Amino acid sequence: MKPQSFAIVWSYKVADEHRVAFERAYGPAGDWAELFGTSQGYLRTDLMVSDEGRYLTIDHWRSQEDFHAFQARSGADYLALDARTEGWTLSEERLGQFMMLEEEAG
Repeated sequence: MKPQSFAIVWSYKVADEHRVAFERAYGPAGDWAELFGTSQGYLRTDLMVSDEGRYLTIDHWRSQEDFHAFQARSGADYLALDARTEGWTLSEERLGQFMMLEEEAG
């Protein structure tokens, strides 16, 4: 198998009074996706929620290098958006970064 794309997964517990704003900002067409979309290597963001109100975001990139290039170019904007939204969450954890795999022809 060979790497096909790169994803970063985050877990959040969101304060009830901030759930609507969180969903808007962290959803597939939200503020984070808009910022990431300034990079050619960004593919999409998935937002999931559990029955207990825990959220997962999965940010999909063409490659890890594309994500690092975005960070180098847009680091200040990333930190500013993070600071604006940080009061919405009770907890935040980066679960990891993952490579999507595809079968090699053979």
